Amino acid sequence: MASRGRFPILSAQPGPSLTRRALLHGAVATVAAHGAAPLLAQAPATARTLAKPKPLSREAMTHDWSSFLGPTHNAHSTETRLSRTLPPPLVWDLPKGEGYSSPAVVEGRLVILHRVGSQEIVDCVHPDTGAKLWQFKYDTAYEDRYGYNNGPRSSPVIDKGRVFTVGAEGTLHCLDLMSGRMVWKRDLRVDYRVKQDFFGTGSTPLIDGDRLIVNVGGTGATVVALDMDTGKEIWRAGKEWGPSYSSPTPAIVHGKTRVFVFAGGESQPPAGGLLCIDPATGKVDFSFPWRSRTYESVNASCPVIFDNKVFISATYRTGSALLAIQPDFSYKVLWTKPDVGLHFNTAVYKDGYLYAFDGRNEPDASLVCLDPVTSDVKWRENLEWREDIGGRQEAMSPYRGSLLSVDGQFLALGEMGHLLWLDLSPKGAKEVARTWLFAARESWALPVLSRGLLYVCQNSRDVLNKVGPRLACYDLRA
Repeated sequence: MASRGRFPILSAQPGPSLTRRALLHGAVATVAAHGAAPLLAQAPATARTLAKPKPLSREAMTHDWSSFLGPTHNAHSTETRLSRTLPPPLVWDLPKGEGYSSPAVVEGRLVILHRVGSQEIVDCVHPDTGAKLWQFKYDTAYEDRYGYNNGPRSSPVIDKGRVFTVGAEGTLHCLDLMSGRMVWKRDLRVDYRVKQDFFGTGSTPLIDGDRLIVNVGGTGATVVALDMDTGKEIWRAGKEWGPSYSSPTPAIVHGKTRVFVFAGGESQPPAGGLLCIDPATGKVDFSFPWRSRTYESVNASCPVIFDNKVFISATYRTGSALLAIQPDFSYKVLWTKPDVGLHFNTAVYKDGYLYAFDGRNEPDASLVCLDPVTSDVKWRENLEWREDIGGRQEAMSPYRGSLLSVDGQFLALGEMGHLLWLDLSPKGAKEVARTWLFAARESWALPVLSRGLLYVCQNSRDVLNKVGPRLACYDLRA
């Protein structure tokens, strides 16, 4: 394993000379060396309240955010009447421990999973104030092999008064949303003989009816469906491929519900690909192999389904593919594109085009618009600007950012903590507004939007303002 700055790179290959974007990390590391402190051993228990959010407009459309990638599982939000003024007011923030999880917000309750010391913690707080409602915690011994933090990667899922969380070691809990009481739990690593993947367990489960669908990657079971009420297995699907960091994605295809799982993690030889599954029975309609030939590689981007087609993408010299799903649920490969590969973010399909941050490492990341009809890259933008870092003007970028389609435009969170409003179309990318929320690495999770409030996880220490990891709530209400 090679590294560039503090960022490990799996099986790094020779590449282009470093740009100013790559040099940024040296500048930030210099600042960090003079003022950074280790992660908090114990995060304080109370939120800091700074302001009250504006009243919601009567015309505003809002929604809960019950799972990873939002209520429709595709990084689209139907919320409206959002302010373009940046920086947005900070309503409250709550110190948190280690982890890359994003929160879920349902019925006036926000749930987040993180780790403090040797325990993974599920915190439930009020989404408007951050006031603690309940807490559930359990022991963990997970240690990351590549130097990333040891916290959970999977995000909570909320449905029918239940909270479902999966820790970095594959411990699955079902909790009561109102009280935090444990209803049932499963040790997926033991029950399905799952070997620890490169970065621990990282896929977020999916709820379909009364089934909890998990990309478990176990021996003889790539995907399982569990009964939401009891945790008992309903069906299992697939046998060949291990767990990935992509989450099961639902869609209506030819008028029928299907779940798409982009599987594939640690295995020798490397193996993985796309499964199309009938969630009612567990029947696999088809499997499509798509995986890097490099051992140290993973599939992490979620499938994007539109117009009876499915788009998948991976880095590690793998690229992208678009499949057309036939009425009999076989597939036809429309095209493959080796020069566009998404690492861990997910593309957004809007008005006939795909938008995403392409690239495996920070220096080669760029924002692209892809035409799914022709596979042509309509444009590729290296969004750059300058920031004052330690008295020096340094080039900055969103790097491998995340996109949320909302209110007619796009919100983008850069992995160094920048928040941008973007106007994206096949003609190009236009920056509407931009701010630096915090100078912290590993801002990888898509921000969560509910009732006009934006929730952003800061996963490492802000090296400029000396603020530790936290969950921050910002007011986007216009």
